[in-house]
Amino acid sequence: MSQPLALDGRAVLIAGAAGGLGSAAAVACAQAGATVILLGRKLAPLNRIYDAVKAVGPEPMLYPLDLEGASPDDYDQLAQALEGAFGRLDGLLHCAAEFKGLTPLQYTDPADFARAIHVDLTARWWLTQACLPLLAKADAGAVVFALDDPARSGSAFWGGYGLAQSAQATLVSMLQTELGEHGPRISGFRPGPMRTALRGRAYQPNADAAARPASDYAAACVELLSPEGGQWRGEIRELAF
Repeated sequence: MSQPLALDGRAVLIAGAAGGLGSAAAVACAQAGATVILLGRKLAPLNRIYDAVKAVGPEPMLYPLDLEGASPDDYDQLAQALEGAFGRLDGLLHCAAEFKGLTPLQYTDPADFARAIHVDLTARWWLTQACLPLLAKADAGAVVFALDDPARSGSAFWGGYGLAQSAQATLVSMLQTELGEHGPRISGFRPGPMRTALRGRAYQPNADAAARPASDYAAACVELLSPEGGQWRGEIRELAF
């Protein structure tokens, strides 16, 4: 008898589903049996990942949403749509990120700084907050924040993006403590260097030998979203090859 799939019958929302890690995780979650809700800013990239996800697992759901401009009411409407479609939410993976490039803080455009803080921190929290009641209805609801390496993003020139990484790490432990051991599971995931568009804004791809395909880290996302990821409750999992 074959082993049951790790996410069989579960509904998983992936924010930033058209990006490097988001798209790889979406395919992996579908292969693991999940119905994936693909959230992203632009419809055309979402349609491409929709086809890839549908080819390997249950038919996904598309939900275009610009995190930069979305309000708390927009996230509440998303939660209502998910409740109507599934009655609950089993997993939420945060992969959406905003990073324009390495810039000294004193020369950073104020709008760029505010945009990075909002997309990389505030919007992630607003989406999580709206989904918490749905996650509480699942038998092992999980929220996973994809985070950057603090040794890198906490150094000079990483600006609002780097500051948001530190705040999210605090959010993981703070929120889990408030929710307790019987509430939805909150965890973080720090993959090693990945060949993504975001990393390409800080490193020359042809000189970045340490970077690996985002697909190398997708299985860890599945584990953290699955009931088997309970050991990471309130913790941040780091994975490097």
